[in-house]
Amino acid sequence: MTTHYRLVRRLGSAALLMVLSACAHSAASSGDEAPTPGVAMRPLAQLAAQQVLVTPLFALIPRDSLGWAASVGPLRDYQKTFDAELQSVLGARGLATQWKYPPDLVRAARLNPTYAVDPYSIGVNVLRSPDVKSGTRLGDPLATQLRTMIALQEARAVLVPVELRFERTATGQGVGVLRVALLDGRLSDVRWIGTVRGDPSPTLTRATLTSVAAHLADLIAAP
Repeated sequence: MTTHYRLVRRLGSAALLMVLSACAHSAASSGDEAPTPGVAMRPLAQLAAQQVLVTPLFALIPRDSLGWAASVGPLRDYQKTFDAELQSVLGARGLATQWKYPPDLVRAARLNPTYAVDPYSIGVNVLRSPDVKSGTRLGDPLATQLRTMIALQEARAVLVPVELRFERTATGQGVGVLRVALLDGRLSDVRWIGTVRGDPSPTLTRATLTSVAAHLADLIAAP
């Protein structure tokens, strides 16, 4: 992994563009939906050798038939809980050092208050639209915000947990469903977008978030 990572870093922006293009091709082949958990294909596997920015979870659907969303408390606190779970899971897959997570983005914003934007307030609401597909070009303010973020972190790929919702399964249990997008911060476009489902559970616990994070990580690297 270390040798591969150094090699790709030496290849520079052209190599990363190839990685992002490969991710976009995987999305097009799968209809912009993440594979079912357990499927061997990892459409985002090329990212494991890159430096990637992971933004905070942007939104939680406020209503569901289970009443789970209404019980989570302050949104920002729950966002941070999910962010921490995702960072922990991805870190355990070997992505602890070269990837940058919400605390890193927050720290960079505080050090550059006149230049950077609060990563919890970036304009990713547009990514919630079902019309957004791989190849969609992004306008401002998000495009400018992405360029600022990648400039501060010397990265290009940005992984965005867009929106989390809770659904009732056929057996009456609940499951977390995450819409997530991979963006090219330099070109300001969507390279991959899909949904990830966690494991069913009879109650909402932190493990509900952990399972969603784990299935997202499955698209990138093996446990």
